[in-house]
Amino acid sequence: MLIDIVIFFLGFSIIFYVLFGGADFGAGVLELISGEEDREKIADAIGPVWEANHVWLILVVVILFMGFPKIYSTMSLYLHIPLLIMLVGIVLRGTAFTYMHYDAIKDKSNHVYNFIFKISSVLTPLFLGVIVGAMVLGKIDPNAETFYAAFIAPWFNLFAFSVGLFCVVLFTFLAAVYLIGETKNEQQKSAFIKAAKRINASAVVVGALVFISAQMNDLSLLELFYESWLAIAAVVLATAILPFLWKSLHYSQIVLSRGLAAAQVILIILAWFWVQYPVVINVGYGTESLTFYNAVAPQATMLQLVWALVIGSCIILPFLYFLMKTFKGKQFIDK
Repeated sequence: MLIDIVIFFLGFSIIFYVLFGGADFGAGVLELISGEEDREKIADAIGPVWEANHVWLILVVVILFMGFPKIYSTMSLYLHIPLLIMLVGIVLRGTAFTYMHYDAIKDKSNHVYNFIFKISSVLTPLFLGVIVGAMVLGKIDPNAETFYAAFIAPWFNLFAFSVGLFCVVLFTFLAAVYLIGETKNEQQKSAFIKAAKRINASAVVVGALVFISAQMNDLSLLELFYESWLAIAAVVLATAILPFLWKSLHYSQIVLSRGLAAAQVILIILAWFWVQYPVVINVGYGTESLTFYNAVAPQATMLQLVWALVIGSCIILPFLYFLMKTFKGKQFIDK
């Protein structure tokens, strides 16, 4: 019972980080793609709330550290390089975004900050996806005798980077859909709608690449999906949403398009979760994989964690709502 509650909070945090933090990163990618014309609108959209998005990532880290210490330590050890790159990307992106708007000298230095902001907006979700891909692939070798085999091979492969690319595309798609409701300029709104459609189509292509690269790296991802009817149902529903999503985008139905885009992304996350469950990290070379159940902390620790999560949610969630309502107003809540 306790472990189920903790897993729920972990999944809840991941979903919210993708929906809000992911769109935040995607906005930077979108700026890189579209050029300078959308910079001001993107900055206005993410400016008031971007720091709050990392609450969900912090919560994921805390849950893994306290509730599943063996999973946390395995990730920190064998995937420390992509983790470091991801964390450096988060720091550089936040720093660049701040100095880009508040630096006293707004000349060439501002161009440097903007460049760092856009590049780190790509690198961070890319390596987040690389970590996810490495956790699934099963190339982690606890008995590795070389630095490359232990710390490079598990993530430096086509499959992990295809998952990373999929994350970048997915986050950029969310950003494009969300930004449609952030502007009253019809020309700019039309540009965001076109971008959302193009990126949504790209997500389908990159998703196919994930399955192809999995097969090339000796991972039968299709078979794993076939073994889980819940995963298949989630993929079918996510696909069925496509025509309704495109129609809502065509008619600029902001609330509906945001809801459908979020639903599609949630279904993709759930499909990935059900394909793996209860495994969290596939460990290769004859070593037992890490699951929620064989890597769980002692009962007393889990009880403390559940109380902390429940009480913390009662405190944090109302304040997050207040933050969004204050800075986004009707644009976020009622539009």
